[in-house]
Amino acid sequence: MDIRKRIGWNVRRLRAQRELTQEDFATDSGFDRGYISGIERGVRNPSVLVLERLCSALKVDVAELFDAGKAAEYASLNTRG
Repeated sequence: MDIRKRIGWNVRRLRAQRELTQEDFATDSGFDRGYISGIERGVRNPSVLVLERLCSALKVDVAELFDAGKAAEYASLNTRG
């Protein structure tokens, strides 16, 4: 899985666990909802500083965003096909 997709799935997973909409998460993290959407879809390439801000808003360690197993599991449960 592409690293951008992996980060996107993990951001989406963590946001969903906290029952946050993209809009609320965007407000909490200080980004535009469209930018958050791009990260979650894996089309954005966020910097380390952006990852740090996302993790701060999610209250998790940055390592959570790189967990391949959790990303793949969440993707398989949430992908139509």
